[in-house]
Amino acid sequence: MTAEEMKATESGAQSAPLPIEGVDISPKQDEGVLKVIKREGTGTEMPMIGDRVFVHYTGWLLDGTKFDSSLDRKDKFSFDLGKGEVIKAWDIAIATMKVGEVCHITCKPEYAYGSAGSPPKIPPNATLVFEVELFEFKGEDLTEEEDGGIIRRIRTRGEGYAKPNEGAIVEVALEGYYKDQLFDQRELRFEIGEGENLDLPYGLERAIQRMEKGEHSIVYLKPSYAFGSVGKEKFQIPPNAELKYELHLKSFEKAKESWEMNSEEKLEQSTIVKERGTVYFKEGKYKQALLQYKKIVSWLEYESSFSSEEAQKAQALRLASHLNLAMCHLKLQAFSAAIESCNKALELDGNNEKGLFRRGEAHLAVNDFELARADFQKVLQLYPNNKAAKTQLAVCQQRIRRQLAREKKLYANMFERLAEEENKVRIGVGNSGNSIPPRNLATVGSWCLWLSVPIPETKSCPFPWSIKEHVFPAVGAVFCHQCWEPTHKPQKLGWLL
Repeated sequence: MTAEEMKATESGAQSAPLPIEGVDISPKQDEGVLKVIKREGTGTEMPMIGDRVFVHYTGWLLDGTKFDSSLDRKDKFSFDLGKGEVIKAWDIAIATMKVGEVCHITCKPEYAYGSAGSPPKIPPNATLVFEVELFEFKGEDLTEEEDGGIIRRIRTRGEGYAKPNEGAIVEVALEGYYKDQLFDQRELRFEIGEGENLDLPYGLERAIQRMEKGEHSIVYLKPSYAFGSVGKEKFQIPPNAELKYELHLKSFEKAKESWEMNSEEKLEQSTIVKERGTVYFKEGKYKQALLQYKKIVSWLEYESSFSSEEAQKAQALRLASHLNLAMCHLKLQAFSAAIESCNKALELDGNNEKGLFRRGEAHLAVNDFELARADFQKVLQLYPNNKAAKTQLAVCQQRIRRQLAREKKLYANMFERLAEEENKVRIGVGNSGNSIPPRNLATVGSWCLWLSVPIPETKSCPFPWSIKEHVFPAVGAVFCHQCWEPTHKPQKLGWLL
């Protein structure tokens, strides 16, 4: 029975007691959740914990009273499976469904709304019956940008709520697949942030940081979060390959958070991390380098307990980190982020050569030529021997000239078209050409723009007339009073578009 059939059936049905029947699918086998399949689904896959599922449903009390239906609202209902967003019975039952399946779910009170009910429609201690159709499900997007680059599907939930942070020591078992072919199978112990040294994709580490101890998950990686445009020769992975990993997070030890470190520890760790970031950058591992420099900023930016000597060291580390972040963003073509990092560096040192130059590069990359020129000019004003700034300034000047030439050509073409239209204008009535215009052109149509033409030969008039004033939807006109009688002077004149 489809959602439409469900709707049609319920619209003509009278309330009648519903039977309690079905297969017990409750974890405790206490008959708290019973399921009857009304129509088989397709395929073999079923939703996993954390998947976003899309369903239509209708719910009844045991006496046959309908209390809710998504069909009445016409929009499918969606929720994240296994996250406690719906009643327990739904998290249990929908995890057993396939796409296209229609089933009846009978839920005892302890798996529904319990002794409280859900007033006014659901009384206390009510057993409920639902008819549910599953339309689709999809994994959880773990990317900040929500671009689908890292998708997780949880096979088995982990323990507790703690998750590995940056710098945590993790123990994992993993299997990597490319087009269903196993290419990597290992058990590893490593520090989060160091995975690339072990030939682990950037996206895999990000996924591990979202896992709980003991969790089993499937992770799908788009190329930009896997081995990118270069691939991985060691594993015979071609460029731009999408990968799948089976992951088991066995255990982890969290790294100290910022609030757990004293000022001396923060400075010491920042120095170590800065060196690590530099190594990553030189190896072309810009995303990994980015993570290292971000750590330094997070540790030092709001620390207020430094001594005067420590404060100087901290400022130097922060400045270097913002400059290095800008360089990483430039390499990754994240130009807005590069500008932001440069701005933060320049807040610490307004005349910083690298900060001004890198901001200029970012402005140039997004075609903000005037802003780029201003940055390169300031670099040369402060550091006249900076050859790279001279070169980039010349590039800016050239591109500004090109831009002006394009604009000039664009406007020339536009005015040429306007001139062509002007030649077609007939001022006056009928086909008489440039004869005396009507007394009020506002009654003729919408009039706009302005033009200047000679007065037609009504009397011998040596003076040209011009439209002086733009008034929408008509244009005011002033004429030569030496030649025109007041009775002949029109009230309005304009150009009909």
